[in-house]
Amino acid sequence: MHIHPLLSRRRMQKLIVLLAIAVAATFSMHAQDAGSNKIPRTADGKPDLSGFWQVLTSANWNIQDHKAEKGIPASRGIVEGNEIPYQPWALAKRKENYANRETADPQAKSYLQGVPRITYTPFPLQIIQTPKEVLVLYEYVHATRHLFTNGADHPPGHIDWWLGDSRAKWEGDTLVVDVTDFNDQTWFDHAGNFHSDELHVVERYTLTDADHIDYEATIEDPKVFTRPWKVDLTLYRHKEKGFQLLDYEGYGFDYEKYYP
Repeated sequence: MHIHPLLSRRRMQKLIVLLAIAVAATFSMHAQDAGSNKIPRTADGKPDLSGFWQVLTSANWNIQDHKAEKGIPASRGIVEGNEIPYQPWALAKRKENYANRETADPQAKSYLQGVPRITYTPFPLQIIQTPKEVLVLYEYVHATRHLFTNGADHPPGHIDWWLGDSRAKWEGDTLVVDVTDFNDQTWFDHAGNFHSDELHVVERYTLTDADHIDYEATIEDPKVFTRPWKVDLTLYRHKEKGFQLLDYEGYGFDYEKYYP
């Protein structure tokens, strides 16, 4: 059977068009897949940190590299360079803390964990973001932090707070939180790493994609350390259906003493 050349050309053109549509559709699908990893943003264009998050690290037990112990998994540390620059007297105090860690760790009394330890305590947290503040709710003993982004300064004088006073601002796509006014009652981990009431922490929250936050904290305390140092870790988004924070009151905390 003979096919007219004009019909043959038309069929060829139709095939080319159909092929082009198929290629475009495939490209669009890949573009949508790639776009799904773009960071979510609020109405004012800021990265949207809202959601439920949790770490996958054993830094709560030891922020430096450590071997497995009874009840504690081995892990790489979160300290940049794996070195904490203690002053000589403070290094001796840290060793003393380690020897007495089972009873001396503030977590054993269910005290608030302090910053940055509250972030990598092995419980989930929830971030709620508004134009004037970022609210962080922790499952651990119902702790709450207000990261004010309204431009207000720290209050005058020094106030001893478990979680410090947090004032935040956006630097590009990173939320930078300046935290001061701590007490000296918290540790950085179960291994006895500690600080004084002159602790100053600068946190940096950066969405690397829709489901991961790079969390960095620079730690400075002239009473205890010879120089500033950093911790760096990843927060992972909880995506389970119906996920929520549950109750954890802690054990060993004397509520009647502190909340009569």
